[in-house]
Amino acid sequence: MNLSPESRRAISRQYKETARPAGVFVIRNGLTGRVYVAGSLDVEGAMNRARFELNMRSHRNKALGRDWIAHGADRFTFEVIDRVKESEDPAFDRAEELEKLLALWREELQCDGDKGYNTPSAPAAEKSLPQINAALLALCLDDTPNA
Repeated sequence: MNLSPESRRAISRQYKETARPAGVFVIRNGLTGRVYVAGSLDVEGAMNRARFELNMRSHRNKALGRDWIAHGADRFTFEVIDRVKESEDPAFDRAEELEKLLALWREELQCDGDKGYNTPSAPAAEKSLPQINAALLALCLDDTPNA
């Protein structure tokens, strides 16, 4: 298929403007039963990234990465377990809804300690990206000299 540059730009722009489903996903070790629960404003993209990072041995969760190597990729399943229900309400906050869903599923699946790969004090990186971006922006805009 040969597309003109204008058509390619239009398709690219449409893709970038399309809202991706936000949600919660689980990576389940079929051998041990341990689970890793994470959420993202682009749940499919986050799942693909996690699979890629595990294959490249660069996933941020070292225990999950060790088991991925030890047990093999075929022992793990990836599943979207819940999606954020969109709302027309102007006050609706997708990130806030995602945080609530993520907390609910982490509690439900008890994914920390021996039953899972999550740690109680460490939020999912996907969930905290908006907060990190806001903090970085604030630092960049801060014109106060460093002491």
